[in-house]
Amino acid sequence: MDTVIVYVDDAEYARQIIEPLAQSPDSRATHWVLVACAPRMTHRISKWVSHSARESWRAKWADKLFAQVTPWLGARNAQISTVLAKTPLPELLEQLHAKHGTQAQLVDARRPKQENQAAAALPTVAEQPALSIQPVSAPAVTVTIKKKPSRTWALPGTLASLFCMVFVAAE
Repeated sequence: MDTVIVYVDDAEYARQIIEPLAQSPDSRATHWVLVACAPRMTHRISKWVSHSARESWRAKWADKLFAQVTPWLGARNAQISTVLAKTPLPELLEQLHAKHGTQAQLVDARRPKQENQAAAALPTVAEQPALSIQPVSAPAVTVTIKKKPSRTWALPGTLASLFCMVFVAAE
């Protein structure tokens, strides 16, 4: 029996990644280990929320996520195990490899962070062939970068210096 360890943090995004794997003919003999990766909480939240309340929230969040993922994955009669990540992922992966064997396949089905999405949309130099001829009708990749307006003191500084010069000239 093949074992597939899947890191999940969003059900719809994970479905897009896992579904092609689950459609394969030998997926019925697959043991799916779903690892819920809860969103990070800042260290400042400890002022307002106790540790047990944070753990309770993570457990409820994971239950809701597993309730969304397991029905369509379980419809293929595959064996499913669920794990809530409480330790760093490399340590958890070592524990899962010890439990399920080192031959287990790892699939990262977590949604990429927003700042990484724009960088992932651009092809890198290594991905592009050395000599490539693109058709004229190919759409160009456009990246829009919004700059925040600068919060400089140019106008108030200018007005203050003009006022000082008028004040000095008046005396």
